[in-house]
Amino acid sequence: MSQNDPSQPIPGTYLFNGQMAKKGYGLNKMCFSFNEQSARDEFIRDPDAYCAKFGLNEKQIKAIHERNIIGLLQEGGSIYYVAKFAGLLKLNMQDIGAIQSGQSLEAFKEMLEKRGSGEI
Repeated sequence: MSQNDPSQPIPGTYLFNGQMAKKGYGLNKMCFSFNEQSARDEFIRDPDAYCAKFGLNEKQIKAIHERNIIGLLQEGGSIYYVAKFAGLLKLNMQDIGAIQSGQSLEAFKEMLEKRGSGEI
């Protein structure tokens, strides 16, 4: 098996295909709405009503309440849209990378620096 075999899952990642896109349509649409300050304000005022507005399912709502980025990805969230929700939590892409890889932020940054310098 090659490391570049696309049929093999990469640990810590979630396949985002047509089925997942359909499953996460409302979730991704909601997360995209966070580009607008008025949407962020509305969500902060009443997260449950905002989730209902986009037709999120119970697992998606639970992940929103728990601020569970991985759970959102597992429930059809696209990392590009979920990152907008993460922004509401004051998380950046390095924070998300650390969460996905099961590392502390410091360990994740160190790994990135080593890879950038060719040490890994």
